[in-house]
Amino acid sequence: MGTFHTTADRVQGTAAVTLRYGLVLNLMVIGRLKFEDYEVDNIRPLLVSSPPFSRLTRMFGERKIARIIGVSEILIGGLIAARPLAPKASALGSLAATAMFATTLSFLVTTPEAWHQRRKEPKLSPAGQFLIKDVVLLGAALFTAAEALRKVRRPGGSAAHRDRG
Repeated sequence: MGTFHTTADRVQGTAAVTLRYGLVLNLMVIGRLKFEDYEVDNIRPLLVSSPPFSRLTRMFGERKIARIIGVSEILIGGLIAARPLAPKASALGSLAATAMFATTLSFLVTTPEAWHQRRKEPKLSPAGQFLIKDVVLLGAALFTAAEALRKVRRPGGSAAHRDRG
């Protein structure tokens, strides 16, 4: 029975690291792409269909909004990656990613291009398929937030309590 739990703990530890740094890699790579003109073109339908983003886009322009989003994604990825040195900062980054992915998932509702329009039942278009992956990234962000919060040292907590999880 002990070997099974040890193996399960190792798999879970590997899964946590894979989720964390897979999330970091996604955020940093996708954030970097926001500085490319073709990515500005790719996200245009999402921005102009979203009430808050359409206003921001009119105020600042598509390119600037894309770059602000890109810098935010890179910064959030860096915060999440800091978990070994700064678990509080990492938890903050993961919570920011949670908000970001909840926002991008809202584009499934606000973006007409996310759905095939001439179907009897709802079917995701390529744009919708691009967005639906954010459900998994949202889950990864929530998991990494919880994992980082467990590592935050609580004032007055015992060493055994602080080291669990």
